[in-house]
Amino acid sequence: MLTRIDHIGIACFDLDKTVEFYRATYGFEVFHTEVNEEQGVREAMLRVNGTDDGGASYLQLLEPIREDSTVAKWLAKNGEGVHHIAFGTADVDGEAEAVREKGVRVLYDEPRRGSMGSRITFLHPKDCHGVLTELVTSAPSRH
Repeated sequence: MLTRIDHIGIACFDLDKTVEFYRATYGFEVFHTEVNEEQGVREAMLRVNGTDDGGASYLQLLEPIREDSTVAKWLAKNGEGVHHIAFGTADVDGEAEAVREKGVRVLYDEPRRGSMGSRITFLHPKDCHGVLTELVTSAPSRH
């Protein structure tokens, strides 16, 4: 079962300038930053609010660190903007299997490590009405 909007991923060319925009304009503060070498991004998670399931909702700002990363290729084609939406679930493996059984292509055979120690997988945008969709199980310490 999906429990919340975990985060909205926003691709950007300059992470520091984008963070400052969201801080100055909306008052959002950085909750977490990291470099994800596997995905080729530097990222900042800006906490928006808490959720009923004890988790939180975030904006995930993504700046590519390599030209061959998925985010760099997406930016080259589309420019800055919303890259994906992520839904939280207590069981990313079970949720991925359930949507796979409904004919939705799951992009990873096994979930991978995501932000803040989470476990993630993505669903093909062509099967989700043009929206790249991520499923996320938060790490226990994230709450």
